[in-house]
Amino acid sequence: MYCIYASYIDRLKRLSYRYYSKRNSGLWRAPTCALALGSESKGWMNKKRITLSDIAKEVGVSPAAVSMALSNRGGVSEKTARKVVEVARKLGYVYDRGAASMRTGRSDTVGVFVGTIQNSFFGELVSGVDDAMTGTNKISYLMITHEDVERQTKLLSRIREQGVDGIIICSAPGTPPDMLKQLREWGVPAVQLLRSISRNAGDLVSTDYQHGVELICAHLLALGHRSFTFLGGALQHSASELRIKGFARAMDAAGLPKNLVFRTQSDGVGGRQGVRQALASGGNPTAFVCFNDLVAIGAMAELQAAGMQPGKDCAVVGVDNTAAAAQSNPALTTMDTHAREIGLEAGRLLLRRIANPRMANEHIIIPSKLVIRQSSGMKVSAENLEGGSTALSA
Repeated sequence: MYCIYASYIDRLKRLSYRYYSKRNSGLWRAPTCALALGSESKGWMNKKRITLSDIAKEVGVSPAAVSMALSNRGGVSEKTARKVVEVARKLGYVYDRGAASMRTGRSDTVGVFVGTIQNSFFGELVSGVDDAMTGTNKISYLMITHEDVERQTKLLSRIREQGVDGIIICSAPGTPPDMLKQLREWGVPAVQLLRSISRNAGDLVSTDYQHGVELICAHLLALGHRSFTFLGGALQHSASELRIKGFARAMDAAGLPKNLVFRTQSDGVGGRQGVRQALASGGNPTAFVCFNDLVAIGAMAELQAAGMQPGKDCAVVGVDNTAAAAQSNPALTTMDTHAREIGLEAGRLLLRRIANPRMANEHIIIPSKLVIRQSSGMKVSAENLEGGSTALSA
């Protein structure tokens, strides 16, 4: 699978427009890369596209035989198939995806929508989708919404124009509930990723955020903590609300205050801001439950700047189990939400939906796992330090 940024596509189109509109006006200048090619670049626009008939003529078989050989459908001898592939490579044959799309009604492309790639968690998600697409001959467009619903709407229209076979979408905050209906009317199969815009409508693949946060709180309660705060989750979407609901339920069950929630932005800056707000509130929290690992790592940095040592003076726990969690100082206790597995299941579900548009909706919830390291203050044996963690399943 190849990920193609929408902004990159726009740049290519603008460059193409400049080429065609200015080449004959005397204003166009060849880009450096073309000048470096010298005479080899001349006439590149007029180079004839190699067709199946060209290959058939060279090999001495029919175009149909060439098609069967190149698509590995059988119907020709192994010797002929090898000869066809050899000649196709020699002539520089390129499969005409556009023509194939017109014949089959499929583009063999999918769109993957996420809000950001600054958090490595989303890189793992996309890698999981890639795993699902491996061997299917499909490629994907990676669309970055920047958590902006207006931009998301424009990108959905653009991706529709590309004739994609389906989309996987981690919807931006404020996405209208009728988005799924709109996609169905367009004939575009869709799988919701992590966040649901409607409780029962459409396909969804996510993790159990609520129960995961409840498990984090149970771990911290067992260590003796009685003063908790939740940091992050400024953007309002289902994944945020489920985390905060899990926190509130755990506090209610323990008879503790549940209002120490500081909904800062969900990154390192937000973690530092949240700690400052929590310490200034007078609540004297000893346990910080964080929206994700980025928030938790920022929170630990701010606590250390304030003269407190996470894992000794207080406990800090994140969500996602990104690669940075094990490398932080101290190593971060976190909830493993299995990003790559979520992406894999989302990709597989989209493939099933494309193949069978009328099948019943599927909601796949991947169980989370608590990975215990030093930041929560639990004593970890030397054996577990070497392995990096102790794990409890949700």
